[in-house]
Amino acid sequence: MLTPPSSPLRRVLIAGAALTAFAALAGCGASSPDHADQVRATTKAAVPPAPVKKKAVQGLPGMPPLLDPADVYAADRPNRLSPVVKDFPSRVYVPNTNSNTVTVIDPATYKVIETIPVGVQPQHVVPSWDLKTLWVNNDRGNTLTPIDPRTGKAGEPVDVHDPYNLYFTPNGKYAIVMASLDRELVFRDAHTMKTVRTEPVSCYGVNHADFSPDGRYFIVSCEFSGELLKVDTERMKVIGQQKLPFHGAMPQDVKISPDGKRFYIADMMADGVWILDGDKFTQPVLLHTGKGAHGLYVSRDSHEMYISNRGEGTVSIFDFTQNRLTKKWHLPDGGSPDMGGVSADGKVLWLSGRYNSEVYAIDTRTGHQLARIPVGSGPHGLAVYPQPGRYSLGHTGIFR
Repeated sequence: MLTPPSSPLRRVLIAGAALTAFAALAGCGASSPDHADQVRATTKAAVPPAPVKKKAVQGLPGMPPLLDPADVYAADRPNRLSPVVKDFPSRVYVPNTNSNTVTVIDPATYKVIETIPVGVQPQHVVPSWDLKTLWVNNDRGNTLTPIDPRTGKAGEPVDVHDPYNLYFTPNGKYAIVMASLDRELVFRDAHTMKTVRTEPVSCYGVNHADFSPDGRYFIVSCEFSGELLKVDTERMKVIGQQKLPFHGAMPQDVKISPDGKRFYIADMMADGVWILDGDKFTQPVLLHTGKGAHGLYVSRDSHEMYISNRGEGTVSIFDFTQNRLTKKWHLPDGGSPDMGGVSADGKVLWLSGRYNSEVYAIDTRTGHQLARIPVGSGPHGLAVYPQPGRYSLGHTGIFR
């Protein structure tokens, strides 16, 4: 029997057929769990997710990139001398604070070959960023004496007030004078030494520093008030300050770990080394090394750090990979090992004997004393030169 198109029965039959078709589709279509999983899997396989973009590390503008981001000292390997210094004679330059002289030693013979008169109270001999000049910091004389490392001759002093120590920004743009008694960080043109900016500080005795891997900040020790500063390199401004948690703390040398994750700060009154997270600038922890911990020097393979304990005549060895002290070398007849550096081949550690008017040469493989050389009174921040590296960050030789 035919059903009229507009009859109620036809409308019911059409609606029922539609519901049946919809149910069938629902039972085997996209809304079923199995089919939905298949669709998602197919879509996932066909359209790979967009790669996660890692934010590039933005170094200090103008700074040469690290040779190896995992090791800030990668450029300091044995005898890897820059073309700038490869023809310079190997010498050890010793500033004698009380004698107002610089003693020059031939490391091949352990003999003194010259004594250079300089200004009043020379504290450190500092390689310039471009490696071409050695600057003698005449603290009380308020001058810097330039020495040409090619000839060993001193030039005309440059007027700079209270230059206890000297550093250079990693891009080579500025010299940073650690004006200890003036309580200032003075940023100067790295070549002319003209003042660009003076940053007053509230701590007392700014003296040593080292830079973050990207060069954007540096950590400064303040020895007379037992404090640390964090300084923005580009802004030339203090952005952090903290008091060390030890009564009478007297922080000295500062060095960063090869991986750039920690700073080490020697403390001659706490008799050890503070270990600091520079990025977070949280409270550091103390590692006891020996009486009068003072200077910090990294081996040529970046595996170890030599820590001079000035108050007991020893050198402690810290292993970066093991994160612990592994041995201690004792100088025969004692001594007062202070500041210095490692030879270009990495085989000899040179340290001044601050209270003994002498210099020590120590075999880095055995810890045996190779020589004990008489110099002037109050030898301090000696520089071994030349050393491997592309440029200098200052002090007695922090090279990258």
